[in-house]
Amino acid sequence: MKGLILSGGKGTRLRPITFTSAKQLVPVGNKPILFYGIEALVASGIKEIGIIVGDTHKDIKAAVGDGSKWNIKVTYIQQDAPRGLAHAVMIAEDFMDGNDFVMYLGDNMIMSGVQEFIEGFNKAKPDASILLAHVPNPSSFGVAELDGEKVVKLVEKPKEPKSDLALVGVYLFSNEIFKAVKSIEPSPRNELEITDAIQWLIENSYNVSFTIIKGWWKDTGKLNDMLEANRMVLDTIQTEIKGSISEDSEIHGRVRIADNVEVKNSIIRGPVVIGEGTKIINSYIGPYTSISEGCYINESEIEHSIILQNSRIDSIETRIEGSLLGKNVKVSKSKSKPRSNRFMVGDNSEIIIL
Repeated sequence: MKGLILSGGKGTRLRPITFTSAKQLVPVGNKPILFYGIEALVASGIKEIGIIVGDTHKDIKAAVGDGSKWNIKVTYIQQDAPRGLAHAVMIAEDFMDGNDFVMYLGDNMIMSGVQEFIEGFNKAKPDASILLAHVPNPSSFGVAELDGEKVVKLVEKPKEPKSDLALVGVYLFSNEIFKAVKSIEPSPRNELEITDAIQWLIENSYNVSFTIIKGWWKDTGKLNDMLEANRMVLDTIQTEIKGSISEDSEIHGRVRIADNVEVKNSIIRGPVVIGEGTKIINSYIGPYTSISEGCYINESEIEHSIILQNSRIDSIETRIEGSLLGKNVKVSKSKSKPRSNRFMVGDNSEIIIL
C-alpha cells in the first residue's frame, strides 16, 4: 500500500499567515502539521508517499525533502490549480501503479493515527473505505448517510445534513477509484469532488465501508481549530528541559524546553513547548503555548497561543491569549509620547485591542 498526502491548498482561512507559508507547515506543538500526517502513515507501515503540491511546492519540498528523515521515499506530484480532491487522485494514478492507497489531507490531525483503519481495510478488502467522525457542524463538511452498516449517500457540505457524520479527510482506495474519478463531472464550484467519486462507487455496486474515528480529530484550517489541536498535542508531552533556567524562575507542570533556551526571572506553566534559541525574560508563559525557535519574549504574558520563529514580544502590558503570530513578528510597547497604537498589518489580519 502507498500513501497520498494532499498539500496543495492555499489556506485562505489562515491568512495572512499563509500568504508567506504553506498552511500544512504551520507548526502545532512546534512541529509542522504536515509532519503529523507523514508520521501517521509511516507508523502504519507505508514506505512510499506521494505528496500533491501546488503554489507552495518549494516550501513543502524544502521541509519534507526526499523522505529520508522518516526512512521512506517521497514523490512530489504537481497540481496546476486547486481542482478538487478527486482531481488529486486522478493525477496520482501513475504513482500508485495499481496499488491500494491511503489518501490523507495534509492539514488534518488524527491523534489516534490510522493504523487500525488501514488494517481493517487490508483484512476486509473493500473497494473504498471512509473515516468518519461525529461533528457539531456537519454542514461544513462532506457528510455520510448510513443505513446500518452500509454507506448510502455522501453529500458535500449539505445545507440540511441528514447525519452528523463528517468525512474526516482520510480515505482508503483500491484501484477502482480511478474509474470513479474519470466518470464524474465538476461540481458547481468547478472541482472534482471526492464525495461524488465515492458516491459513483456506491451507485455502481462497489463495496464502500466506513469506520467511525476513536479519539480526537482536527481539521486545522481555522485559527480556533489550530489552537485546539495545539492544546491537544501539548496535553501529550513529557517534561524535557535542555535550556538554561535561572534560579529566580519557576517551572510548573509539563514543559519541553529545547537547547540554548534562556529563561530568566519568569514563570513557565505547562503544558508548554519552547523552541531552540528562544529567550524568555521577566515574563509569564501560560498553559497550551508553543513558542518556536529564536523568539524573544520580555516583560509579557502569553497563554493558549502559537508563536512562530524569530518573533519578538516586548513589554506588552495585557496578556496575549488565543493568538497565532507568524514568523519574524514584532509586538512591542511604544515608549514615545503621545501614546498611540501603531500597526503594519497585512491583508485579512485581525487585531483586537483591549
